[in-house]
Amino acid sequence: MSQIRYVLAAARHLNFTKAAAECNVSQPALTKGVKALEDELGAPVFHREGRRILLSDFGRSMLPHLQHIVDEAAATQVLAQNFRLLEKVPLRLGVMSTIGHIRLARFLAQFEKNHSGLELSVSEQSPAELKNNLSEGDIDAAVMTLTDEIADTFRTHPLYDERYVVVFPPEHRLGRLNAVTLDALSGENYVDRLSCEMREMVMAVCADKEVELYARFRSEREDWVQAMVLAGIGFAFMPEYSVTLPGLIQRPLVEPAVERRIALVTVPGRKFSPAMDALMRAANGFAWPG
Repeated sequence: MSQIRYVLAAARHLNFTKAAAECNVSQPALTKGVKALEDELGAPVFHREGRRILLSDFGRSMLPHLQHIVDEAAATQVLAQNFRLLEKVPLRLGVMSTIGHIRLARFLAQFEKNHSGLELSVSEQSPAELKNNLSEGDIDAAVMTLTDEIADTFRTHPLYDERYVVVFPPEHRLGRLNAVTLDALSGENYVDRLSCEMREMVMAVCADKEVELYARFRSEREDWVQAMVLAGIGFAFMPEYSVTLPGLIQRPLVEPAVERRIALVTVPGRKFSPAMDALMRAANGFAWPG
């Protein structure tokens, strides 16, 4: 790079002495650097006529390429500086589709406020998509339910615990209770959340306790599930921080109580970028619910 800058300075001034002064080096050092680059390129960049120098045809053809190298090097230095200073640095976060967005949004808003130079993108994905995209490096981190499989495969940083509640439409007879047992729900109309990562476990418990659920509506979308409950189609099991529709009645599920742990998940052995370091510090210092 020094040799390239010597050649560009000499081309501007057509004088080695002035070029050396601009580059803050001695004239012999500049002349030696120019000659070394000419030897590397295999042809003279300058014609030397005593103290006078002129660009050769080869030199004229090389100048745009040499200038491009210098410009790209400068741009690279700016990018590196921005990366260190968290300016215009992308951070890609995947979020499991069943995670309640209101509380997570509060954390992300505070994080963005404290690191306004970051370019944060959040994508909603299924657990399978999150695992694949983490492994492939398409996202930097994921917010998802901490399961044994996730703990065995990835690096996990627990954020908060979240219990499951039973969600009823207004005026539902079980809404008068302070908590609801699984047995009390047997025979009740049910709205099935197909995207629930704990659905199979809940269904297994229902079968073990001989609790009969009749699914009148099924959907992978959380907004449709809540809308159909509010419309009186039936009740639903939901994580407590995922209930967002006004008017719904929610009661803790007891006997058995069910809860999940939400974690920030990353790839083991993959070094954190400065942006990820900042996200981890923010997550550790945030007042999560519960």
